[in-house]
Parts: sequence; structure tokens; C-alpha cells
Amino acid sequence: MTDYLTIALPKGRLAEDTVNLLSQRNIINENSVDFNSRKLFFDDPHNKVRFLMVRNMDVPTYVEHGACDLGVVGKDILLELNPDLYEFKDLKFGFCRLCVAAKKSNTISYAHDMRVATKFVNIAKDFFASKGILVETVKLYGSIEIAPLLNLADVIVDLVSTGETLKKNGLEEVETILESTARLVANKNLAKCKYNRIKEIIRILDE
Repeated sequence: MTDYLTIALPKGRLAEDTVNLLSQRNIINENSVDFNSRKLFFDDPHNKVRFLMVRNMDVPTYVEHGACDLGVVGKDILLELNPDLYEFKDLKFGFCRLCVAAKKSNTISYAHDMRVATKFVNIAKDFFASKGILVETVKLYGSIEIAPLLNLADVIVDLVSTGETLKKNGLEEVETILESTARLVANKNLAKCKYNRIKEIIRILDE
């Protein structure tokens, strides 16, 4: 299927938003992907596009190593993993904030050697280092909000959209580290081989 353009999508809302956008711009057929299916591959034979559904943290890996030509992934993950990719376009959806949060208190202060629970270990370390603070990170992949409640960590660094989950677990935002949206990325070598096709897609998305 060398004539196909293979696109890695993160399972969930970003994948749905991407497929909606591409179908609205007539880049793919609107029924190309069945989100109720457990399949990992979906083909659009008419437009020569194949989609691969993977975990969001894995999208850059599939693209960087040439398993996919393109991928859609949050800017937060690109900053965390720092993959060797082309970042072509901000797709303007999937907005979220990466924030520091802690148990509700009248005084929240940072300290050396405090423990930070997060899956964004590199971003967290760099953020606190920029403030002159060395921290210990505890890497978690889910239910990060409970870490301070169980004294596993002093603060967390996690993605926040509305903040309701933090409130329900007795936490509050301390500050925002960065804002993130979905980005269209490409494998550097494959992007050169399929340059005209990718350039046309970007042109249509820019209209």
C-alpha cells in the first residue's frame, strides 16, 4: 500500500475531530472510520488514505520511525517526547492546559526535593528547573489527581480542560505551564517522498 497516505490518530476525541475536519474538506470520505469498532486500521480506498488508531503518546513514535506518514498529536506530547518530526500545522482543536495542581490550601509554595506526580516528566522537570527548583518526579499514567491525597506527591502536573476533576478530588490549580492544541506532524523522510500529496492536504486545510 505504498500509494496510500498512512495517518496515525490518537484514540478518542482528537481522532473524531480529525476525521470530521478531513471529511468536511473532502480529503477523505466521511464514513472512512467507524468509531464504534475495535479495529485499529481503517482504509479509504477512494482517497488512498489509511488510518491507524493508537495511544496518544505513541503517535510520535509511529510517525518518527516511518510506520506512518502523518500523525495528529497534542503539542504537550511533542514537548514531552521531543521527537524528530516535521510539525506542519496547528489544527486549532483539542485545546487543553498543562497545569500544576495541589491540595487546596491558603498557602501553596514550591520547595526543593518536593515530589511531583505526572506522566509529563520531562516538561515538569524543565519547568521547575527554570524556577531554580530540583524536584523528584513520580511517573503515573492515570488517576494522577489522587497522588497528593495519598501523600504520594506534593503536587501534580497534569492536563486540565474545565478543572472539574481537580475540584472533585480536593485539588486546585496553582499555575499553567503551557497550553496545547492538536498538531499535524510528519515523518521527515516520508514527507519528502510524498511531498506533493501532503502539500496539497495542507493547502486545503489552510483555506
